[in-house]
Amino acid sequence: MPSPLISVVVPAYDQHKQLAECLDSVLAQSLDDVEVIVVADRSPESDGDLAEAYAARHPRVSALRLNAAVGVGVCRNAGAARARGEYLLFLDADHLLPRDGLRVLADRLRGTGPVDVLLFGHSRHHGGRDWPGAAEALLAAAGPEPFAPFDRPELLGAPPLIWDRLVRRGHWEELALAFPDGRYEEVPVVHAAMLGARTAAVLPRECVQLRRRETVHPSSGPGSSVFDLFDQYERSFALLEDQPHLYAVRDALFVRMVRHYLFVFDLAGCVPRAERPQFFHRAAEHHRRFLPPGHRKPGGREGIKFALLAGGAYPAFEVAKLSHIAKGTLTGRR
Repeated sequence: MPSPLISVVVPAYDQHKQLAECLDSVLAQSLDDVEVIVVADRSPESDGDLAEAYAARHPRVSALRLNAAVGVGVCRNAGAARARGEYLLFLDADHLLPRDGLRVLADRLRGTGPVDVLLFGHSRHHGGRDWPGAAEALLAAAGPEPFAPFDRPELLGAPPLIWDRLVRRGHWEELALAFPDGRYEEVPVVHAAMLGARTAAVLPRECVQLRRRETVHPSSGPGSSVFDLFDQYERSFALLEDQPHLYAVRDALFVRMVRHYLFVFDLAGCVPRAERPQFFHRAAEHHRRFLPPGHRKPGGREGIKFALLAGGAYPAFEVAKLSHIAKGTLTGRR
């Protein structure tokens, strides 16, 4: 049997009962050169029965059950090991594909020829509105031709999401890529896939919609915590050890890291109140440790937050945040 073009790997975590809609959107694609691998572990949020029901009804779907509660990353690793497609696409239950999403990706690959990574756009649906993904401008500026990732270091500044890119399966296997334990497991994998790629390309079009009802990271294995984020970025920066000439890459990755830390820190319900000082000081330590020589902080309010983090000024940071909220309330801004 010939291998499909795309293997879609979906962990069966279904806390908000969205998995069926996700799978239906994949199976409704105008491109049928696709296989779907749904991986269920023993976590309470994982719906193995639904995975097996879809596999029984749809020849392109296979269900894989794991015998322990291992988390999203290990489920993805198991799905990738089962995959036969030329490219891997990792989705979660809260993702939807437009009907022609995979077709336009296949068309783009026909135009570029084989590439190790193909990045594409996404949108977020929240509060009855659609929002473009944070990498929209970067993708639009990348141009139509394939490129070597080191020639476009600014793309390391994009949010490290595994579900807004195709990864060639041969590339995945050559680099022995695997999601590590803990939350935010996609961070070092995304960076390793990009830094190890010979060629990459972009498609500046939204091909996935995120419908997450909460922006806190989805379930991971036992013992995981928000502090895993620091371990993941340490893994990413380890990829750049003994390569001081990669200044532009290091600078883009540094800015992405700080923005990620500040986003998680500001996100309601993400960092427990009692742990906020510890999280802030861990982030400040990474700012000092990974700061590239000659780095220039961003302008505006973001630059102020970078500066407060660089100084480890946790009380001042919290005061500045409260002052900004109060100012917005007084002026009627949202």
